[in-house]
Amino acid sequence: MPSATGWASSKPPLLRFLDRCHAQFATEDDGAVADYIPELGKADPAHFGISLATLDGHVYEVGDTKIPFTIQSISKPFVFALALDTLGAAKVESAIGVEPSGDPFNSIRLNAENHPFNPMVNAGAIACSGLIHEAKGDGAFEYIRQALGRFAGRELGVDEAVYASESATGDRNRAIGYLLRTNAVLKDRVDLVLSVYFRQCAVLVTARDIAVMAATLANRGVNPVTGEQVMTPYAISRTLSVMTSSGMYDYAGEWIYRVGIPAKSGVGGGILAALPARLGLGSYSPKLDKHGNSVRGIKVCEALSSHYDLHMLNRSDDARNSIIADYDMGRNPSRRSRRAHEQQILAAHRDEVRVIELVGTLSFSNVDYVSRQLASKPRPQFVIFDLRRVTSLTRAGARLVTEEFRELAAHRVTVVLSGVKRGSREWQIITEWTAGISNVRDFYLLDTAIEWAEDQIVYRYGGAIDFHDTTELSEQPLLAGLTPEELTDLASVGMVRHYKAGEKIISAGEAATSLYFLRSGAVHITLPDGVRLATLTAGMAFGEMALLESHRSADVTADMAATAFEIPLRDFDRFRKQHPRAGEAVMRNLAQLLADRLIVANTKVDLLTSY
Repeated sequence: MPSATGWASSKPPLLRFLDRCHAQFATEDDGAVADYIPELGKADPAHFGISLATLDGHVYEVGDTKIPFTIQSISKPFVFALALDTLGAAKVESAIGVEPSGDPFNSIRLNAENHPFNPMVNAGAIACSGLIHEAKGDGAFEYIRQALGRFAGRELGVDEAVYASESATGDRNRAIGYLLRTNAVLKDRVDLVLSVYFRQCAVLVTARDIAVMAATLANRGVNPVTGEQVMTPYAISRTLSVMTSSGMYDYAGEWIYRVGIPAKSGVGGGILAALPARLGLGSYSPKLDKHGNSVRGIKVCEALSSHYDLHMLNRSDDARNSIIADYDMGRNPSRRSRRAHEQQILAAHRDEVRVIELVGTLSFSNVDYVSRQLASKPRPQFVIFDLRRVTSLTRAGARLVTEEFRELAAHRVTVVLSGVKRGSREWQIITEWTAGISNVRDFYLLDTAIEWAEDQIVYRYGGAIDFHDTTELSEQPLLAGLTPEELTDLASVGMVRHYKAGEKIISAGEAATSLYFLRSGAVHITLPDGVRLATLTAGMAFGEMALLESHRSADVTADMAATAFEIPLRDFDRFRKQHPRAGEAVMRNLAQLLADRLIVANTKVDLLTSY
């Protein structure tokens, strides 16, 4: 058993690994603090922090993760994404290339079209700031600062001393600026654009901030801590692409070969690494190597990638794991109790409703696998896709899903979706891509979706579900085998009760004093936490567990106007003594009903363990 402090005092494996990395690499003494910008040379070389943010918003922190430092070149991918979303891809891509340069970050060189090689080198970053300034004028820097803050999930300040120091010593960047102006890449005055650029580089962040910013990139632009969609998935994917090829400058090829995670470094000592659909890493240690990258930060990234096999080109996701269960409605009927004629129809046509429960990400390969599994069996009339365990839907997956739905519609197959909350991001994606497809229905609860499909099968094959139909005691399964005389005597000790829609008939925890036989309408039985156990229609009993238990274990509420025979337990006990044969028949019927429920429950358990 855990100690008194219990699990709360133990560290998760990933945090223990980061602790070991911090302890091991803190002794690394190679590299030097950047001093070509005098204010940066004041950084404490002993500072070292590691932070890792997951896509569900959890942040691990080790060491000096709250020490502020200037973001420097780590701002470049975020301003590039901002430019794409603000100005449109056509304008940005017409001014800035996306090819690696193979040169240092501050190279004064343009490509064959006299444009910056990519937005990760200084020339490209200055061009990005120029595009934002062209669009926003004097408000350009504030526009950038607010965007960086949305990525970090908090308001970010500026180190004015570093800004002044960069401005005073930034002649090389001025040379780049005038080169861009000469080639019409910059439209505005060089000094105004460089003021924006120097100030964006002086924005203050922590290792924790850049881990969250990295996780936002890894999460298709959704900040996992705040839940805000900061940038469009298009801008994010293009930004990650350029980070992959050029984020580590003239070390980029070596980096992607050894580490395999899109990353960006800054001469302030930070390194940001964003592994799509996985995590975001931020590290801070101001001692840099000859490429301008943090020595300790690189070692952390290498160790993380190697230890957990996180190279992005070594993914091992298996599309076959996307289906957690695949069955017909006979193996997992709804919690709606059915009358005999409905049961017969559903049993004869059980394979007309197929349920596929999905899990994880619906990507291109996962949806393709699902569609092939669907085609491997006879075509049903209804297909229910349960998405409650689906964590995300890629654009390729959404497109393939849409094409599958159109194919099913062409064959008159109705698609039913369950488990997607209206208004959620997944809901918005699905509704956007399935607009105009008439064969798609949705229900939040899987049980409700199955119940609706069952109703359609009953209707299609000549059955009827009449909630206003009135039944007698002779139609009750619990009273099967009783003679007309016995039923008459039982009716004489009961009374007919009337209930309004929404009226609670039985409350969990109260003493069990009566049996009920539903004559018309419908009721639902729920646990105190709201989980539905069953929906009953006319001709069914409820409260029958009073024959075995002294207190109610569930609530019973009228779904609509309903009537029921109520028979007090004390009167039923007298009836059983007067009619012992009838009493035995009722108990046998109860045992059979409980056995049937157990069979259904076992089938549902088998579904959970068979995949």
